Amino acid sequence: MNLTISGHHLELTPAIREYVENKLERIKRHFDNVIDIAVILSVDTLTEKEKRQRAEINLHLRGKDLHVESEAQDMYAAIDLLIDKLDRQVLKHKDKIQDHHHEGIKRHPGPDEAEAEAA
Repeated sequence: MNLTISGHHLELTPAIREYVENKLERIKRHFDNVIDIAVILSVDTLTEKEKRQRAEINLHLRGKDLHVESEAQDMYAAIDLLIDKLDRQVLKHKDKIQDHHHEGIKRHPGPDEAEAEAA
């Protein structure tokens, strides 16, 4: 699994990098077939007082790509929201893959069986 963490208008500190890696352990615990993860952390400055922390992730799975983004006033809160959203999407994808309990085409009784049931 390849993990890429990048920051736009933000200095990536070892604490933030470690926080993201620890949070991604939750995703790896649920689903093991992750090929590539790209995390982008950025700060959008609207005015001097109002800064919006933004986190995005692109998760490349076998047969599917997932993209999630979140925004908050605090980078750690944005990362928490991001991981929660990603966790829900990964579990939904895992359920779709492993859902073998769907109903098949029900067998309709043939003409001979229908007569036997009627009698």
